[in-house]
Amino acid sequence: MERAISHGSDRRSGSKRLLLTATSLGFVVVQLDVTIVNVALQQIGASFGGSVAGLQWVVNAYTLVFAALILTAGAFGDRFGARRVFIAGFALFTVASLGCGLAPTLAILIAARAIQGIGAAILVPCSLAVLNHAFNEDRERAKAVSIWAAGASVALSAGPVVGGIIVAGIGWRSIFFINVPIGLFGIWLAWHHASETTVSAQRRLDPVGQLLAIFALADLATVMIEGGTMGWIHPVILAGFSLFGVAAAAFIFIESCAESPMLPLHLFQDWTFTVTTLIGWTINVTFYGLIFVLSLFFQQIQHYSALETGLAFLPMTGVVLAANLLSGRITSRIGARIPIVIGQIAMLAGCIALLMIEQKTPYWEIFGQMSAIGAGIGLTVPAVTSALLSTVDKTQSGIASGVLNAARQAGSVIGVALFGSLIAQQGHFVAGFRMSLVISGAILLLTSLLAFRLPGRP
Repeated sequence: MERAISHGSDRRSGSKRLLLTATSLGFVVVQLDVTIVNVALQQIGASFGGSVAGLQWVVNAYTLVFAALILTAGAFGDRFGARRVFIAGFALFTVASLGCGLAPTLAILIAARAIQGIGAAILVPCSLAVLNHAFNEDRERAKAVSIWAAGASVALSAGPVVGGIIVAGIGWRSIFFINVPIGLFGIWLAWHHASETTVSAQRRLDPVGQLLAIFALADLATVMIEGGTMGWIHPVILAGFSLFGVAAAAFIFIESCAESPMLPLHLFQDWTFTVTTLIGWTINVTFYGLIFVLSLFFQQIQHYSALETGLAFLPMTGVVLAANLLSGRITSRIGARIPIVIGQIAMLAGCIALLMIEQKTPYWEIFGQMSAIGAGIGLTVPAVTSALLSTVDKTQSGIASGVLNAARQAGSVIGVALFGSLIAQQGHFVAGFRMSLVISGAILLLTSLLAFRLPGRP
């Protein structure tokens, strides 16, 4: 009898581990495709004859849709069952990855990247919901979530290096094909080892707010990307900014009136929630915007190969995981304010020190600055997440983390669009790069000052 009970317990434990593997793979492919594509930009441009604006859309088509849909995707999981929606999202992401790898034109590649973004928006909140449903005990759940998050950090760090090795050995299309076996394995694991979450039929969607959010973010990204080629005072660009203002105002109005808003505005009445959301947006503007610019700098200006570019990012991205772990320990002992402030200052110092960059600056003169920026975001993200979640009831933790993730992905969109436009418009790559660093420094200085007013402990 005891042996049968023990055998059943072992089987359930093994099933949970396989479920954790499935959900972690879902988060891993999402994060991997945020950074891995950057080292392939040179080859993609050579294949299709794409301009900087075209390459910006290869990156931003993914992050834009990801940012715009992540809140609604979480609501879909609540209403129709997170397991069902998670599997559908993984399947969509896998098919879209195959489409990216087979794309015959730049336009089709960009469209497939947008579909990938839909899958990514589904995978992140639904993978966490499935995980939360399977692991009932607090300590067991905390351990599972830490593994889930650590896998994504490793993917984020390894993305440029793995991408560089694959692109150098097989070609740029292979960075998308690699998602196919991962996706099929993840779907199989979820199908066999995940149980369906509680379906909340009363959970309402917010289609009008969702459409306005997509339109506003897409409009802003388009205006920023095209502003680099058309000029910032071109009538079309000015009209685009005006249209964004109207759409953003309409979105806020709709969300304030909606019975079940995708973005609950009342959350922003809390100072800590507002500041940490702003910091999440700021660090992604800086980090992902500079990764895009540095990728082009290494490949187009210093003529690095894809592999050399990936290795060049290793200090910057590799330090993120170590800083994540350190931040968690500091936050648990003395609260979130100190690691957030230190992280912001580290990123600010790295941006200021990079202002000395020239076309022929050797790598050893800038790897320290890049590492400081990576350490800064690594220290900031766990502490920001902890501080933000401390402001809401546990029943609202899903929507709160969704708001933070949406803000961060929106920051990635703006960073790539704006910084890419600056290097395209300036006519001199380094001048545009320096302007990007100045903007990064200015917004980081602001959020550093705001972070000082955060409470010392949750």
